[in-house]
Amino acid sequence: MTWISPIQLKELFTTNSACLVDVRETYEHQICKISALYIPMAEMKSRYPEIPSDKEVVIMCRSGKRAEAVAHLMETELGFKGVKVLEGGILNWIETIDPSMETY
Repeated sequence: MTWISPIQLKELFTTNSACLVDVRETYEHQICKISALYIPMAEMKSRYPEIPSDKEVVIMCRSGKRAEAVAHLMETELGFKGVKVLEGGILNWIETIDPSMETY
């Protein structure tokens, strides 16, 4: 598992080479969202097959803590390699990339 900055993620979006997975709760997802595959943390073990295997995987939550735990689970139990975590989560994305988004 490695960390990726919002700027690096934005660059990956331009090449369509990454799959961002949002693991926040439903109420958080409803407040603000970016283009991502939405799989709440509690559903990861049953829904991980939805994640494309031909792209880099980046996990995102509000601040990075839950995403780090999910990335660890994916690498140790679900067979993923090289999973990245969005540093600072969506809060850092808002601060760095899109300050017009609502924070919570």
